[in-house]
Amino acid sequence: MRKSIDVICVTLSSPILIGIYEDKKLINTIQSDEKTSEILPNIFKEILANYEIENIFYANGPGSFMAIKIAYIFLKSLSILKNIPLFATNAFYFNNNQPIKAIGKLFFVSISSEIKTQKLEMAPNSSFKLPDVLYYNEFTNMSAPQYGIGAV
Repeated sequence: MRKSIDVICVTLSSPILIGIYEDKKLINTIQSDEKTSEILPNIFKEILANYEIENIFYANGPGSFMAIKIAYIFLKSLSILKNIPLFATNAFYFNNNQPIKAIGKLFFVSISSEIKTQKLEMAPNSSFKLPDVLYYNEFTNMSAPQYGIGAV
């Protein structure tokens, strides 16, 4: 019998991060510098061959407009086809609330739980990290993307 797991996807920038959680504890991390559209199906093909996915969690923005859209369409389709619940939270959960690159010198920032854009002269040195322990209460079933700004 295959292990039951939860999966977290952070696909907003390179490298993308996929975390596999058993009993809410991180047991494996998959990292890739490939494009989300090219690697996500391959990663999930491998995961589905080896595990029974109970829940999928993902960072629904803000970040790369295209990466958010691709991840959402792929994960929502998988959720519907395989009857796997899909949950989301914003990207600031995965980078210790640091600014996230938008476009040019604009960055997304979280101020009092509101996402805004701010011009920053110096790009902050921040990266995304998967949590060691998965807390379901940090996510919502309102999984639609949070683009932050309109398409450019």
